[in-house]
Amino acid sequence: MDFELNDEQQQLKSTVERYLASAGDFAARTRALRSESGWREAVWHGLAELGVLSIGLPEAHGGFGGGLEMMAAMEELGRALAPEPVAETLFQAAPLLARGGYGHLLEGIAAGSVRLALAVGEEGLRDDLSAIALRAARTADGWRLDGAKCVVVAAPWATHLLVAARTSGQSGDGEGLTLFVVPADAPGVTMTPYRMLDERRAADVHFAGVEVAASALVGAEGQGLALLEEWRDRAIAAAAAEACGVIERLLDDTVAYAKQREQFGQTIGSFQVLQHRMVDMVLELELARSAAMLACQSLDGDPAQRAAAASAAKVTVARACRFAGQNAVQLHGGMGMTDELAIGHYFKRATVIEHQFGSAGWHLSRRAGLDERAA
Repeated sequence: MDFELNDEQQQLKSTVERYLASAGDFAARTRALRSESGWREAVWHGLAELGVLSIGLPEAHGGFGGGLEMMAAMEELGRALAPEPVAETLFQAAPLLARGGYGHLLEGIAAGSVRLALAVGEEGLRDDLSAIALRAARTADGWRLDGAKCVVVAAPWATHLLVAARTSGQSGDGEGLTLFVVPADAPGVTMTPYRMLDERRAADVHFAGVEVAASALVGAEGQGLALLEEWRDRAIAAAAAEACGVIERLLDDTVAYAKQREQFGQTIGSFQVLQHRMVDMVLELELARSAAMLACQSLDGDPAQRAAAASAAKVTVARACRFAGQNAVQLHGGMGMTDELAIGHYFKRATVIEHQFGSAGWHLSRRAGLDERAA
């Protein structure tokens, strides 16, 4: 298992860093987030032209690379606090679409013309994915979807939704879940968009008699739970990689501020107790980066190993996000949460990542169960 990027991966990382820096400063990004569209379409197409939106896709559809390439790209997207839906489209949805039959969508992702959002979450749904309740009923020509999804991240920008629905059984039943590809503009699909804590866009999505063809299935009917578990592990790995960039920026800005801010006639960076805090931030970052790299490299291996690495990354990164974010804000004082300073925006993003894709407690229990079975 490699815990360092090779020369090609480092070059990819540097290329993404330079491109995002040229795409505009922090103020320009903030203006884009608060605009009507809420994202930067030109940046999305620029990432496609660079080849970033081909990472991890099948070679038959122009793809290249794997877990460490994902790590390199997502870490820089985190450092730049880029709002574009790269993780949702490329690293969460695309691997499921690659199961077969969706080559045109994969090629659209690489070209920048297709964006996806995962419609999984529901009101009251927390950690147990088998509790999904949205219904899909069979029709003469395919399926009809009725129900609602909540907090569908990147849905306002999506051209397609990957929807988890129940085709048989009851809520809580591991059997009977199926994934469907649904055009975002399909008749009967309505969205209520809003900003999240980190100012990224999400939406509550309602399905009222939405008709899809029989060919809209991803994988086999009723076997969607395993795909959803894989989706969650991939989502955690991508978020963990992004978090490393976010935490590194929190650390860099805090160190720079500590070298400038004076108190009692000297810079606060000279106070030993604050030096210890910043060293602890470094340690949390390195632990998070190691856990993220392990999760990224385990995605295409044994499902049990993938799950164990993802849960370990979730717990480790959640702790690092909280520790680094809170200490960065505290060391900046009250100005740490002002809108003008970048540190507060990074803290909000770290907080969102901390709480996504299952609670730390649930993942601790999951990892313990996997270790017990392996023993």
